[in-house]
Amino acid sequence: MDCRSAIEHIEKAIEEIKQKNKEIPIIVEGEKDVEALHRLGINGEILIVHCGKKIANFCDIIASKYKEIIILTDWDKKGWRLCKKIEENLKGRTKCFTEYRLIFARYSMVKDIEGIPSFMIHLKERARVNSK
Repeated sequence: MDCRSAIEHIEKAIEEIKQKNKEIPIIVEGEKDVEALHRLGINGEILIVHCGKKIANFCDIIASKYKEIIILTDWDKKGWRLCKKIEENLKGRTKCFTEYRLIFARYSMVKDIEGIPSFMIHLKERARVNSK
């Protein structure tokens, strides 16, 4: 993987998420994901998917409050299934942005949001060393 290209794609995605998150909430799987997004400078509204509710009930609440949502579940098998369930439950009610998960899955070597901050530090260090 070309470090510079990966850094550019991931940083561009993070910047777009920051801008969209000013008006559009993000759905994540857990508290560590929220903390990771904060470390990346993403500080808008972030919702934790399970928080004691069934997916259908959670999605009904989302659909009643929001026209758009960013889904940032992990990109492991469980995360892909969860993203699909959320999308299916919100279909026709709330627009779902899922493309950022695809960018992170393609350009990072981690499987979840909580790994992105440390991965970016490592990747930038590697790019710096390689440029010498």
